Amino acid sequence: MANIVCFGEILWDVFPSNRKIGGAPLNVASRLKSLNNDVSMISAVGDDVPGNALLDYLNSNGIDTTCIQTIPDHDTSEVHVKLNEKGSASYDIKYPCAWDKIDLHSDAETLVKNADAFVFGSLVARDYTSKNTLYKLIDVAKYKIFDLNLRPPHYTKDILIYLMNKADFIKFNDDELFEVSKYLGSKYNSLEQNLMFVAEQTNTKHVCVTKGAHGAVLLYNDKLYYNSGYLIKVIDTVGAGDSFLGSLISKLLNNTKPQEAIDFACAVGALVAQSEGANPKLSDTDIESFINPS
Repeated sequence: MANIVCFGEILWDVFPSNRKIGGAPLNVASRLKSLNNDVSMISAVGDDVPGNALLDYLNSNGIDTTCIQTIPDHDTSEVHVKLNEKGSASYDIKYPCAWDKIDLHSDAETLVKNADAFVFGSLVARDYTSKNTLYKLIDVAKYKIFDLNLRPPHYTKDILIYLMNKADFIKFNDDELFEVSKYLGSKYNSLEQNLMFVAEQTNTKHVCVTKGAHGAVLLYNDKLYYNSGYLIKVIDTVGAGDSFLGSLISKLLNNTKPQEAIDFACAVGALVAQSEGANPKLSDTDIESFINPS
């Protein structure tokens, strides 16, 4: 199994009727761990009850928390989530919070240097402190996986381009792909053309684009792989893309064929979207019977 470090936001998603543990890197880490990988988180929480509950969750799920810092003068992050009639989410992300202030520590550098892969997103780069730490860790990582996860107004064009140029693997959703390809000067209209354009412009051999209910496209070593999606009733989309990414990179890092990897990842993403919250428990049997119903 692979050894993977996830960097960035860990938080509470606050829905109108309940609260759920979340944050894209945490969701990716949770799915990676459920697939039996060795997983560590680098992040920060406040010295408060919500922060302690996040640490308890991660520890109880076997995710290494030794590089999660406690920041006494900043609160643990809470994000208010609104769902529309189709289950799609919008987010109110308060600033600043504890994960905006992740300092660079030597033990985190060692952790990243020894890992098979380093997973990060764009949201954590909104504050200078965490951005500076991220940039330093990227420079020691073997294999860098960038999940854009655009949340206006918490990103800039220049930072996105910098991170894409550093990455070995980039994951977009379709809206993000079209937005970012324009930053790079694309005049193309099709998804595949823009995917190939971004890969060429950023010299990235591994690029994946999710298409919501319509599956995903994966560029892997100069070849495109497709999955056209699964028919489901969406409950909420929170965390579906994160579980997709965790499942995809778990399979790829453990030497599964790319087509099998994207089929598996799309199935896991669909199962999460038809469940409540970002991190539902899914057994191997659940996933296999969803892909191949008897």
